[in-house]
Amino acid sequence: MAAPHVAGGHEITVRRGQFWVPGDRVGTEHGTVQRAPLFVQWEAPPGEAHPVPLVLVHGGGGQGTDWTGTPDGRPGWATRFVEAGFAVYVVDRCAHGRSPYHPDVVAPMGGPFPYEAAQALFLPDGERDAQTQWTYGREIGSPDLDQLLCPMGPLPADLAESQRLDADRLGRLLDVVGEAVLVTHSAGGPVGWLTADARPDRVAAIAAIEPMGPPFAEFPGLGALTWGLTSAEITCDPPAADPSEVPGRRIPALTGKPVAVVTGGASVFAGFAPQVVAFLNNAGADARQLHLPDFGVTGNGHGLIFEANSDETVKPVIDWILAATRGRAS
Repeated sequence: MAAPHVAGGHEITVRRGQFWVPGDRVGTEHGTVQRAPLFVQWEAPPGEAHPVPLVLVHGGGGQGTDWTGTPDGRPGWATRFVEAGFAVYVVDRCAHGRSPYHPDVVAPMGGPFPYEAAQALFLPDGERDAQTQWTYGREIGSPDLDQLLCPMGPLPADLAESQRLDADRLGRLLDVVGEAVLVTHSAGGPVGWLTADARPDRVAAIAAIEPMGPPFAEFPGLGALTWGLTSAEITCDPPAADPSEVPGRRIPALTGKPVAVVTGGASVFAGFAPQVVAFLNNAGADARQLHLPDFGVTGNGHGLIFEANSDETVKPVIDWILAATRGRAS
């Protein structure tokens, strides 16, 4: 294997930077510390960008690198969005990646993310024949599977608190960058709904890539979507005193909100996506499923953002975002 800088690469001219959304200042026996800051990396075209930027929210256990590259070293969706004219803000969710985690001040730590869980999520045996775009090694010991697992750390054991922290920090990010489109993946999906709840006027649209579901599902060892599509409480109208009252109620933050639920043709998530879309529409959103085979893009599983044809999987999403934000002023 040649060093990446010798083997070549992808040349792109961008403006870029980084910053943190600070966490809470909390006192400990060791002094005053930060609780759950949010790391943000941004890139934009060298000239004028699309008036509505994108905020990219990774899934569970991952980090912002899910969007910046693929296990075999190709440019990720973040690069393709910039090439399409968007400014992108890539975050490391609270207690993930470059957003520091200490269980004494954030929350107790869940278990490490094992290879077997990654295989079950991204490489399910039942979809092996249909998942033609996973061209990397599938077995433990594969260098590409190593690259997939390396950035995956533990999740906070309290799934609801993790989502609350993420939504608060992302809401404050939107206070800085203005109205934006949220692009979420997998366990980042609930964070998108909760961020819209926190800053409804700052979320122009949501592209949810393979979001967690179906509504009210339980995930052994991880937690439950207690409030429909979120583990943390979301605002309903009329107010729901208990999660059992959520079905049939509106979610004001999602009313009229353009939402795309994007699924791969070989993903088990595609099977329950219609239930996710129905829940969102019943809550008042303007939601639809974007099933990639309907756009001629086939063979994709849950990791469609970094599978072999990731340059193709992103195109329907770019087209949808452009349509959803058409007419937005600079």
